[in-house]
Amino acid sequence: MKKPRLAAIEYIRGISMLGVIGIHVGSQYLSNTMANIHLVALFEIASRFSVPIFFFISAFGLFYNLDMKEPFDYKNFMQRRFKTVLIPYLAWSVFYVLQYTILYNDTSLLSLSLFARFLFFGLACYQLYFLVILLWFYVLMPLWIWLVKHMTTARLLLLLILQIAFDYYSSFVMNPYGIENPFLKELLVYRLNYWVLHYIFIFILGGYLAVHITAFQSFMKKHRFAICLFFWLSMLALLSYYYKLIFYTGYTPIEAINTAHQLSPAGIFYTIAASIFFFTIFTFNSYPKGCHTLLGILGRHSYFAYLAHPVAITYLSMFLTSQGILMTAPVAIFFYIAVVFFSIITGSIVRRLGYHLPLVNILSIGVYPKK
Repeated sequence: MKKPRLAAIEYIRGISMLGVIGIHVGSQYLSNTMANIHLVALFEIASRFSVPIFFFISAFGLFYNLDMKEPFDYKNFMQRRFKTVLIPYLAWSVFYVLQYTILYNDTSLLSLSLFARFLFFGLACYQLYFLVILLWFYVLMPLWIWLVKHMTTARLLLLLILQIAFDYYSSFVMNPYGIENPFLKELLVYRLNYWVLHYIFIFILGGYLAVHITAFQSFMKKHRFAICLFFWLSMLALLSYYYKLIFYTGYTPIEAINTAHQLSPAGIFYTIAASIFFFTIFTFNSYPKGCHTLLGILGRHSYFAYLAHPVAITYLSMFLTSQGILMTAPVAIFFYIAVVFFSIITGSIVRRLGYHLPLVNILSIGVYPKK
């Protein structure tokens, strides 16, 4: 029996996509040495839940539609996931390598050994590493099913403690640059690009809540106020950490955002709070029809926008540079709106084109014609 559709999953995808674009636009804004630290906080700190929450809703969607009582068909599962993730990942990697080869007139990017390295670490473009980690999550799906089946509240808490400890060590203690072996050094330097270990807790949490959807819905309905308070307090904690690093520790904005990130202890709690908060408000709060339409559009085209928005960022940045326009705060805000607009509009156009040329949708977002 097919379970009812959960609009919250699609809406969260859209919100997450907006956050990811904000982080990458923030990186462009930081090219201005006089960047407003408060706008940087909006772009780079308030949006820090964006990438890990994708893992939360990915796991939620997988486990929500999975019959835990039936044997897991690993082969069929991997075939379907490779079609929806691996094919677009390969297609977009080729696209970005060709684009940068032409743009910077650098044919060295066409080296097969270099391209293989790009594929393994997700280096063809800065947002593609997410798909690498997601693919590793898929490959290890039998392990996650076993963990979710045997998960309890106490074990979730223990897993959270281990996650905080591991992420702290990986982010603030581990130093791979002193390693002499170049192969091992590279594996550790790019660990954030492919180690699922950094996001196990949020993935398992998504799967656990999906399996216990009835209890989760009751919890959200009963504790809406506490969930909202947890979200705003966790955001305040992460923002306070960011401002402390700037005003008291003496960090630059770039150093601060590279410290107060989603793998810091405050960032982990912010991700958890955001995951439950957005699920709650999109499940139980009432919105005008126009809001649902907008959220639906953002969610529907979030995958394409996530994969394609660096194109808009690249060429809009080139345009600003050619016109001698400095990335001031107003320009950065307009820049963000323009990137979102062009990414969503292009996603809509490409999807419609894919109805007539199915290969377009297959390669860009892993959507296949209905039989």
